Amino acid sequence: MKNQENQWRSPAHALHYLSRADKIPHRTEGEALVLELLPKDVERILDLGTGNGRLLALLKIERSNAKGVGIDFSETMLAEAKKRFESDHSVSLIQANMDERLPDMGDFDGIVSSFAIHHCEDDRKRSLYQEVFQRLKPGGIFCNLEHVASPTERLHQEFLLAIGYPPDFKDPSNKLLDVETQLRWFQEIGFQEVDCYWKWREMALLAGYKPND
Repeated sequence: MKNQENQWRSPAHALHYLSRADKIPHRTEGEALVLELLPKDVERILDLGTGNGRLLALLKIERSNAKGVGIDFSETMLAEAKKRFESDHSVSLIQANMDERLPDMGDFDGIVSSFAIHHCEDDRKRSLYQEVFQRLKPGGIFCNLEHVASPTERLHQEFLLAIGYPPDFKDPSNKLLDVETQLRWFQEIGFQEVDCYWKWREMALLAGYKPND
């Protein structure tokens, strides 16, 4: 997320995204599957690029005893997340840039991310997945609900139209990558049961488990 290319430092950009987030078609389908895959008895959850805490809050509904950690580097997003969790002392929020190595936060039963990692350069995506693997407890799951690359320009334009953007829309913050490459990385790193568990156009849920010792 190079500064000159990343618009998420702009409060206006962050707030504009939040105003549209609930209107993204089929988003809740992907979120529902994250809720299905993450066990109800997890003790610690990490949300990478938590934004306003939307996904973490959904996960906490049926996992009220779990401790949650959300990281984001946008002050605007974190301010919204703090409002959401102001009465929930089991959630900690950390300002951190995923372009840099993740801070030491201990181990987690589940690590999730929602439409955030695609802002990283491809080499950083892979090293971030490695760090995720290292921070998962044995048997833990990683769920990455992500914006991925279409195989053709035509399909990319159709996706933009489907979510209400003009076909020539460009967001320099986006570093989109195909599903197949990312799943291969998961497998090379050591994740098991790796799959694209859900997909609608350029929205996909990529997930895998850390093997039990």
